[in-house]
Amino acid sequence: MHRLFTALPVPDDVAEQLLQTITPITGARWRTAEHYHVTLAFFGAVSRAQAEDIADALERVSVAIDPLEVNGVGWFGRRAPRALYARVQEQDGLARLSAACRQVGAKFGLRPDDHPFAPHITLAYCRDATLEDVRTWSEDMQLLRTEPFLADRFHLYESFMAPGRQSQYQIQADYLL
Repeated sequence: MHRLFTALPVPDDVAEQLLQTITPITGARWRTAEHYHVTLAFFGAVSRAQAEDIADALERVSVAIDPLEVNGVGWFGRRAPRALYARVQEQDGLARLSAACRQVGAKFGLRPDDHPFAPHITLAYCRDATLEDVRTWSEDMQLLRTEPFLADRFHLYESFMAPGRQSQYQIQADYLL
């Protein structure tokens, strides 16, 4: 089985800026720069044949998007924080690109993600982080902004669980926008 998702890569200069958000928060497992991406669609575990079909179908996805910007931070898990993230400014093209990728999954019988598309870059996963610590971090980092950056391609990634419960991502296919 192959655990797949589509995402936009994050340029090195933006990743460097995002690494500056790392602060000591008990229970936060901070992601490294090579983990940074903007998820478009999560397909989950698929067979080799489904993976090949998805990869081929994504070749036909063509949506123009405007340059992206990071604009603040947030967290998922209102009362029990699960993840800390950098917010990516919403735009119509980005939402259309996500929808097109999700439609590819639906075409092959994959259940679409239940969550509405919220463009973000995951910075840390949390386990037992206190709401107070996360709120303080969010207040300290709320002014985080990046210069606009161009996303001229998206990738089909495969996710692997590495020793130490740290996921690793490997690009399986590259698609120009």
